[in-house]
Amino acid sequence: MDVARVVPEFHILLDPLTGVVAEEREDLIMFSLVPIQAQLDILESVADDLMNSLTPDAPLLSSYPGRERTALVAGFYANLFYGLIIGLLIAFLAALAMKGGM
Repeated sequence: MDVARVVPEFHILLDPLTGVVAEEREDLIMFSLVPIQAQLDILESVADDLMNSLTPDAPLLSSYPGRERTALVAGFYANLFYGLIIGLLIAFLAALAMKGGM
């Protein structure tokens, strides 16, 4: 954050962002927060990506475009496969129980 020195002899400053004219004081330190804001923007995008990873249809930060629903489709096919395997196993055990009981 830069300031303009209006009257350097009397230590009068102008803040161009707010339009405030004030006296320069030696007990105050002013510094720019622009580099910190850039790092906060990166952290905010990473935090948003972490929250998007919890939903199956949200786009991720480092994924290719058009892959928003990949996790949803993969979960559907995985559950279909495991359901088929477990269903066939139960049917096989039921058939063995029926054949052994006769």
